[in-house]
Amino acid sequence: MQELDDYINRVKHLPPVPRALPKLLTLLGQPNIDTGQIVEVVTFEPSLTAKVLQVCNGVHFSGRLPADNLHEAITRLGFNEVFRIVAAVLGERVLAPPQKGYGIEQGELWKHSVCTAVAAQLIARDRGDDDNVVFTAALLHDLGKLVLASALEGIYAKVIEETEQNQQSLLEAEKKLLGVQHAEIGGRLLHRWQFPESLVAAVWWHHDPVQAKDHQRLAAHVYLANLIAYFIGHGYGHQAFAIRGRAEALDILELTPNDLARFMIDTLEGLEQVKNLLPAAA
Repeated sequence: MQELDDYINRVKHLPPVPRALPKLLTLLGQPNIDTGQIVEVVTFEPSLTAKVLQVCNGVHFSGRLPADNLHEAITRLGFNEVFRIVAAVLGERVLAPPQKGYGIEQGELWKHSVCTAVAAQLIARDRGDDDNVVFTAALLHDLGKLVLASALEGIYAKVIEETEQNQQSLLEAEKKLLGVQHAEIGGRLLHRWQFPESLVAAVWWHHDPVQAKDHQRLAAHVYLANLIAYFIGHGYGHQAFAIRGRAEALDILELTPNDLARFMIDTLEGLEQVKNLLPAAA
């Protein structure tokens, strides 16, 4: 842990903290949700307020007067829809910039993360799991790359060489060259931001779900969704960064390879809905 903290502490520009997400997840986990509490979380973020009102009046407005306040907009949209909007706005803020250390252009990491989140949410609904938690874990699964990207920028060619010539995974190349790897850095950062332990474990072990112990199921959702994102062409960076297959992730969720094919089709359809809701993710 100390090694990870030391590395994070040396980084000059950490990504902004999406503080609203853990707060909303906590509220959504309560049996009786108070709309006023949701409003309190969103109201001091002008970009969130604007987006919730925009979506409410642009997509769900049908013959009624436009909503002119957050309480009305949240009531019309529903809590789960509001959570997805908030997660998307905050996620784009964090994940949209280019990350040259990974060969990631402007918006590529964001698009990949959205695709992974959509796929994970679809799998979660099929498996009867909490799709808001799964969506969040998937959206933030590559957060650690934002921390490592600046260090890798000067040795990007070396990263490619390590993955290609030595047939190493990206995680192995990161560990060899930097002493840390992006999944564990992402998990540790979420821990420092006081995200739930389940999300910390899922991000930390999203390349090896079995190691997530009590949170294997959530990590397996993220792992498979990440795989689907690559399969349907929403990966990024150098081709050598492809992730390795782990059949045990299917076993954890009691799925088959044929199910993955079905979820690929569903994810492509789901992305069309997200494009209508969030044009920046197109």
